[in-house]
Amino acid sequence: MWMAEEGIMVSESKNAPAKTSPKLTLLPLIALIFYEVSGGPFGVEDSVRAGGGPLLSLLGFLVFPLIWSIPEALVTAELATSFPENGGYVLWISAAFGPFWGFQEGFWKWFSGVMDNALYPVLFLDYLKHSFPIFNRMVARIPALLGITFSLTYLNYRGLHIVGFSAVSLAVFSLCPFVVMAIISIPRIRVKQWLVVDFKKVEWRGYFNSMFWNLNYWDKASTLAGEVENPSKTFPKALLGAVVVVVSSYLIPLLAGTGALNSASSEWTDGYFAQVGMLIGGVWLKWWIQAAAAMSNMGLFEAEMSSDAFQLLGMSEMGMLPAIFASRSKYGTPTISILCSATGVIFLSWMSFQEILEFLNFLYAIGMLLEFAAFIKLRVKKPDLHRPYKVPFETFGATMLCLPPALLLVLVMCLASLKTFFVSGAVIIFGVLLYLVLVQAKDRKWVRFDGEQPAETPIHCPDGHSAVSHFHEEGADEAAVGLLTDLSSVDTEQQSSKLRSEEEALKLE
Repeated sequence: MWMAEEGIMVSESKNAPAKTSPKLTLLPLIALIFYEVSGGPFGVEDSVRAGGGPLLSLLGFLVFPLIWSIPEALVTAELATSFPENGGYVLWISAAFGPFWGFQEGFWKWFSGVMDNALYPVLFLDYLKHSFPIFNRMVARIPALLGITFSLTYLNYRGLHIVGFSAVSLAVFSLCPFVVMAIISIPRIRVKQWLVVDFKKVEWRGYFNSMFWNLNYWDKASTLAGEVENPSKTFPKALLGAVVVVVSSYLIPLLAGTGALNSASSEWTDGYFAQVGMLIGGVWLKWWIQAAAAMSNMGLFEAEMSSDAFQLLGMSEMGMLPAIFASRSKYGTPTISILCSATGVIFLSWMSFQEILEFLNFLYAIGMLLEFAAFIKLRVKKPDLHRPYKVPFETFGATMLCLPPALLLVLVMCLASLKTFFVSGAVIIFGVLLYLVLVQAKDRKWVRFDGEQPAETPIHCPDGHSAVSHFHEEGADEAAVGLLTDLSSVDTEQQSSKLRSEEEALKLE
């Protein structure tokens, strides 16, 4: 059922556990957003190589947050507090463009998230194999990959609050060696080494993909909004804190490593920070960084899987997916949704790092363009929407805020390879077909759906109270083919009873 209380919509799933699960507070949410976006400087080394030297890498991590990360974080803060439910951007898109596009957004983002998560068990072993060469052999690598995936999946199953506090501990452990490295490097830093760039060696596709991947996914935590304590106040603060932590975690190690060492740009590849640590501090710092990298990949996996699983749960509660995806364990976690995401991770782990990176960036870019469009349309279509946090611009200013990141998204898509266009096109077509199949399944009652409730948005009334605005579905046949249905009663228990009576009458007719 859906209820409006003090301007915030609260979802009460009928299969929710009797025992209330602890909600996420500010610090665990900052840690989860940090791991959704970054996880530390592991993986940014390639930006130095692709940029032909330190200059473009350092400039990128100074400029890109201004034109990409901050606008995306601001849009996420406004929409996540306006729709404080599990499902996040699926709710935003459905409110602006209807359930079809909401489902497509959810499918693209879930697929790109699973592809992203397939990287982390592989990267975990890639860092360990420098010290334990046995992980280069498939006979040890495959069981290790499966063991890591199953172990971290079980941790997600045990509860989101456990994942949140685990993320805090992992973040502290992962960042500490770089703070130490930065302090030790100060006497050796030469400012002129930060200015080195060889434009003949710049690989623009790799450079922009590296920047984009290391600074995206700010919207991912919105899929957990229903699990956050006081989301209208917690989300904006958490996003601001995460922006500071993420940018600092990139710039400080890069400034220390490139300023203290005169390494060729070609040496800066994935995992090179461990070597940088050894050259600056010794073998003990190398081992610490390798351990931090391994732990960071665990945190990245946990945060991504939590968001992906709760997104599927939110889509099920909206009636976009079968009811089984909304079933919760005794710990309050979406069991089937977690297993579905874990299965996708296992099947995608065979792909190479660069292939996964480009594919997920392309799908993510399409989804973000739709989110920016929804942000602007909701400003026009629903000006009275209750926005506990509002980006301090009117419609024109909000449009200008979205323009630079939108152009960056188009640029990233244009730089994609032909293979990426074909694979992404196939995923998009599959998403459309899947939607049509699910519409038929719901229409013909092949499987059970819980989506008799609409995706509703709270409206702030002049008297300070809340009213409910429903998704208005256009077309005479929309109610028959849409995955969301309009309801009009405020008293939801009477409403549900009335609907059941009407459905029985229709069956008799």
